[in-house]
Amino acid sequence: MSRAARTEASLTVDDLAALPQEAGTRYELIDGELHVTSQPHEAHQFIATNIASLLWMWNQQRGAGRVYGSPPGVVFGPGDAVAPDVVWVSAARVPSLVREGKLYGAPDLMVEILSAGSANTSRDRTRKLTQYDTYGVQEYWIVDRFAQTVEAYRRDEMGRLTLAQTYTRDDELTSPLLPDFACRVAAFFGL
Repeated sequence: MSRAARTEASLTVDDLAALPQEAGTRYELIDGELHVTSQPHEAHQFIATNIASLLWMWNQQRGAGRVYGSPPGVVFGPGDAVAPDVVWVSAARVPSLVREGKLYGAPDLMVEILSAGSANTSRDRTRKLTQYDTYGVQEYWIVDRFAQTVEAYRRDEMGRLTLAQTYTRDDELTSPLLPDFACRVAAFFGL
């Protein structure tokens, strides 16, 4: 569940620190607009854990970077900060992104799992896609737990994040960003 808080002035990352830290509440800023989300559904968390685990196993074999299954928060700029479901950062970029317990800048891979509700879906499919494109995320997976699909957005020849492929639960997901990573999408959903 999500709601956007309309304010007359844009909020900043510094303003987030002043908000009450209530259990089960997450705050995100997109273009200075506050989005408040509640604790994700159990199925949502189950899928996030599966994805993070699969990426972690691949990552451990290669020492390729860091996987965050419960990211510490990604700060793109003063009015842009998000709490994605899963993040991967390449080893070469970890030192430049990690500081003060957060990630400052664009991770290589961002994963969002769709929650129920048109506002949530719209935010992940449009606003966050635009935000991730603008700030330089290399790959973005939108995981639809209801349809059991994964939309993989990758940089095209013009450097824009565009839909490269939609994977169904029977497909094997691979990525040029993650050498030798391959898994059946069904594994994301515990199937």
